[in-house]
Amino acid sequence: MILKKELGKKIQEIRKQRKLTQEKFAELVGIDPKNVSKIETGLNYPSSETIIAIARVLNVEIYELFVFNDIPYEQMKQEIIDSLSSEKNVLQLYKHLKGL
Repeated sequence: MILKKELGKKIQEIRKQRKLTQEKFAELVGIDPKNVSKIETGLNYPSSETIIAIARVLNVEIYELFVFNDIPYEQMKQEIIDSLSSEKNVLQLYKHLKGL
């Protein structure tokens, strides 16, 4: 899935701009450092809770993590929709958006 790889690259890019090591970033987000590596290389897709924590730690809006130049808009939109097939993910995202 292209989305996982692009999201991982975007997170890594912003993390490095913020001069955070993977270890420090993992500590701030509340995940295992190995998981950071898997997310950044596109092997794992972060849960909605982790995406929210990542955006908070990197001091960006959630949508900014999904702004890519290399993915056509319609493909990106469809992959995001597909990733929300879990009721739990939809409910978590809804709860977060209502809090904005």
